[in-house]
Amino acid sequence: MLVRRNMHPDWLSNAYVLADAEGGTAVFVDAGADPAPLLAALEGWRAAPAAILRTHAHHDHVAWEDELRERYGLPVVAEPGEWVLGGLRVRGIATPGHSDDMVAFVVGDEVVFTGDTLFRDAVGGGDPARVRASVMEVFMALPDAMRVLPGHTDETTIGRERAHNPFVRVWSGAEPEGSERVQVGGRDATLLVWSPDYDGKGKAWVRFEDGSDAIVGGSRVTR
Repeated sequence: MLVRRNMHPDWLSNAYVLADAEGGTAVFVDAGADPAPLLAALEGWRAAPAAILRTHAHHDHVAWEDELRERYGLPVVAEPGEWVLGGLRVRGIATPGHSDDMVAFVVGDEVVFTGDTLFRDAVGGGDPARVRASVMEVFMALPDAMRVLPGHTDETTIGRERAHNPFVRVWSGAEPEGSERVQVGGRDATLLVWSPDYDGKGKAWVRFEDGSDAIVGGSRVTR
């Protein structure tokens, strides 16, 4: 399997193209970065694009989608299901939490495109219960060797995140929840998990005094 990525310099959002082989079938995954390097890779592989896989519709993941769709006349796949595109076996799985429309795409037995649900060392912000379910019930059920190609910044693997991602370690019971007292937007809270995040500002799972939880960017947390 051939994979090429480009990342937007400001949004840090990834756009991908992958092909089953040189001279074969290709798909784009998300369109939140300049597609020029992807088109160059596609041409070098002499592969024919068959579809655009969209993990979710936030602007930083679809900004160039219309350009790709119109250039090649491609359908946009943005829902759960199963498809065979040339030599690519694609499975779309609903992973809501960061957004209601979030879909992860597993391609063959090699890679999973996780959108903004699972990152290297972090998870996406959003509804904590739904993010947790998507991460633990969908992604952590995949093989350790599977490559994780997220919606932002660096590639990782399922096994690495199982072993090192602070959210996964707490949610799996490998480590206890934290107890540090913090403030989030002026509200008192308990910091249950702190992790690095793709933008370098950190990511936090917090519980407020009323018992409600939130997953928020680290810049919102006063420690």
